[in-house]
Amino acid sequence: MKRMIAGFMKYRFLLMELVKKGIKLKYRRSYLGLIWTLIEPLLTMIVLTVVFGTLLGNKSRTFPVYILTGRLLYTMFSSATGAAMRAIRSNSAMIKKVYVPKYLYPLSSVLFNYVIFLLSLIVLFVVAIVLGVYPSVYWLQAIVPLITILLLSLGVGMILGTYSVFFRDLEYLWNVALMLIMYMCAIFYYPEKLLESGYAFVLKYNPLFCIIDNFRSAIFGTRINLYYALYAFVFSIVTIIIGFWRFYKEQDKFVLHI
Repeated sequence: MKRMIAGFMKYRFLLMELVKKGIKLKYRRSYLGLIWTLIEPLLTMIVLTVVFGTLLGNKSRTFPVYILTGRLLYTMFSSATGAAMRAIRSNSAMIKKVYVPKYLYPLSSVLFNYVIFLLSLIVLFVVAIVLGVYPSVYWLQAIVPLITILLLSLGVGMILGTYSVFFRDLEYLWNVALMLIMYMCAIFYYPEKLLESGYAFVLKYNPLFCIIDNFRSAIFGTRINLYYALYAFVFSIVTIIIGFWRFYKEQDKFVLHI
């Protein structure tokens, strides 16, 4: 552990540069650049509100805020894990030429997506205030799900980043899995009926739903669910432990497959 921390401190400036590089590359050919970080979730919210608000007959004034809270966290998770999964192969040229701790690549991929996610929260706060969801002391609770989503993305990203080096098809399988996860996170529907049915486990044992539900509770001014918070946190820590363990066990074989 001490060796790992010492190595991290030694290469922390490189990690920062990799994060900056990731942000720049993401918007390299975009005229709007980082502004798109604010526009994209807003446009997505409008489309989902029109479609699902109409189909489900939801006329609630705060429904767009409900959708946006779920969509932002899901996008963070899917983007971060996807980038981490491709990190080793994307940096294969550098890995072959220069020695750098390989875990920095998936770690930086998760971090730069997290920075973009934090910037996109500006849109949420503006939309919430405009639609009558005003700041309260409960908003401080949002720190819990915001930290947990980072940990979960890192843990899952490390696992995917390890095995995608050997199994290229994992990227396509993960895209399908993300679609299933999206529908299991109650992003554009209210979960009450499902939670009261025999299929409650679909949501309760989905750590991403637990994070999203607690984030919504904080934004809408109610107490977060402590069971959800604890379950999601423990799940995230376990995935991080597994992810780094498998990464360190397999990293010496990467160069043979990239």
